[in-house]
Amino acid sequence: MRSKRATVRAGLSRAATLPLLAGALALGIPAAHAAGHPLRDPLAGTRPAWATARADRGAAPDGSAVSARVYLRGKDSAGLAAYARAVSDPHSSSYGAYLTAQQAQARFGATKAQVAAVKAWLTGAGLRVTGVTRHHVSVTGDVAAAERAFGTQLHDFAKGDRTYRAPAGTASVPRGLAGAVLTVTGLDTAPHRVGHDDRLPPPDTVFRNAGPFSSYYGSNTASTLPDAYGTKVPYAVRGYTGRQLRAAYGAGSRTGKGVRVAVTDAYASPTIAYDAATYAGRHGDATWRTGQLHQVLPAQYTGTEDCSASGWYGEETLDVEAVHAVAPAADVTYVGATSCTDGDLLDALGKVVDHHLADIVSNSWGEVESAQTPDLAAAYDQVFQLGAVEGIGFYFSSGDDGDEVAASGTKQVDSPANSAWVTAVGGTSLAVGKGDTYLWETGWGTEKANLSADGTSWTDFPGAFTSGAGGGTSRTVAEPSYQRGVVPDALAGAHGADGNRVVPDIAAIADPNTGFLVGQTQTLPDGRKQAYGEYRIGGTSLAAPTIAAVQALAQQARGGRAIGFANPVIYAKYGSKVYHDVTDDPTGKALAVARVDFVNGYDATDGLATSVRSLGRDSSLKAVRGYDDVTGVGSPGTGYVESYRR
Repeated sequence: MRSKRATVRAGLSRAATLPLLAGALALGIPAAHAAGHPLRDPLAGTRPAWATARADRGAAPDGSAVSARVYLRGKDSAGLAAYARAVSDPHSSSYGAYLTAQQAQARFGATKAQVAAVKAWLTGAGLRVTGVTRHHVSVTGDVAAAERAFGTQLHDFAKGDRTYRAPAGTASVPRGLAGAVLTVTGLDTAPHRVGHDDRLPPPDTVFRNAGPFSSYYGSNTASTLPDAYGTKVPYAVRGYTGRQLRAAYGAGSRTGKGVRVAVTDAYASPTIAYDAATYAGRHGDATWRTGQLHQVLPAQYTGTEDCSASGWYGEETLDVEAVHAVAPAADVTYVGATSCTDGDLLDALGKVVDHHLADIVSNSWGEVESAQTPDLAAAYDQVFQLGAVEGIGFYFSSGDDGDEVAASGTKQVDSPANSAWVTAVGGTSLAVGKGDTYLWETGWGTEKANLSADGTSWTDFPGAFTSGAGGGTSRTVAEPSYQRGVVPDALAGAHGADGNRVVPDIAAIADPNTGFLVGQTQTLPDGRKQAYGEYRIGGTSLAAPTIAAVQALAQQARGGRAIGFANPVIYAKYGSKVYHDVTDDPTGKALAVARVDFVNGYDATDGLATSVRSLGRDSSLKAVRGYDDVTGVGSPGTGYVESYRR
């Protein structure tokens, strides 16, 4: 399960007049008409789709508190996007001509005059500036002041069984500031919680796998259990380790030496250094060098209860240990966000870009596309484009709920994995055999059937869908040029003839039934002591750091030169032998594994639960020959890493 990002937004309110601004004439305009006034420019996407006339419950109180962020457009937003495309395109003369963080800021960042004008406009409307970064200006105030600033009324709207505040019309800015303001967030108060994409119970209480296990795929057959698909099936693996993953994805002698990888999540595990070192020592990974693991953390954290902060500790642990297991010499920097809200996660990504903390960034969190508003999408894309011009690539897990119908009721992809500026990482079920031999992969999608009471059959076999790699066609993002000619028209054109972005781009191990062994300090059942323990885990938040680590190996093979935004190169390699072309039936037979789990998650006190898990059953998504919406172009095969030498 991935972390569900919490976009905790605060609303704004009512109408009045705007002050005279330095360098921009802003006349008093009633808020209800401001968006269409010739002296104001609208900020597209700031009125959420659910804020309809039918759901309108009336004006919000003028005195209600407001907190918002005004994102800065910078000096040349069109030039930024164009340069990001050019430096990422292997066919461009500018390919690889990256800028330093300082050069990127000087060329594309907001000027002092722009920041001053934005601050003057906001304070003149009665809002209080609480913070300024390279990317945004934060403000607080009341509804009346916010309505004066943004030229729209704020109303209460029904959304489901709750009521939230949102703009009754599109927010706008004075005409003279249109070139300085990218968007504003915080004008609606609907929560959008981001989740971490690992299949992990809350780590505040210990979790253990029951067994029996296979040590490699197929090593231990469940001979006493009923057949599945006409044959005995193996027990699930105890959990693959770095040695097995490196062999499966063609690491060879590469270690990621000289490459910097960042991991972003919310909060920070207090035992990460101990856990990572202990895990590496137990499983033959290289010992962490002094200073090899860095942490960039905020001064304080917020929203710890709403975001289930302790649940993020396991995500960080998985991400850090997986990167080191596959790329043991790479430097790893963990950047923890203040909370699981979009704004705070954007701040974490901004730190990576502003200080160029790494060339490769693994991100195992997201939310459904319908929960992401255009204002936030614009803010995310700006950070990703700035990263691209610096030679930084962002890798996002594609989600753990397949087509999202079972989880949300709507077939959709996840964000930010839907962005055309990131590499979306899908998931597979991986079979590594004796001697660390790669056997096969299927698209990750699981159906579960429990053992019958008399132990002679599987109840309602093959059972119901439980989880699977996210993927599909975006409804909001246009088809990027690098996908044309590779992604089938039936997928790209699912929502219109013009074509849309399809997710994912590439894939790696994600199925928790063929998952990764992770080591973490957890609280024991009595709640009084903590102890280090190990358990098997999966989810596309395993796939994302695995691919990030493989990219670190590829960058090393490239002589250390940054790969940057990798999608144009990933798709350029499509059709070659460097990928495993993953399908749902790699052996020509239906595949399944048996699992025995503790009912309470940690010991046999409450009994055991035995089940059979069918593989390659991802909701309505299918892994087929060629590109597909479960595994993208496939998973890295022998030769993938070394292909970056050319």
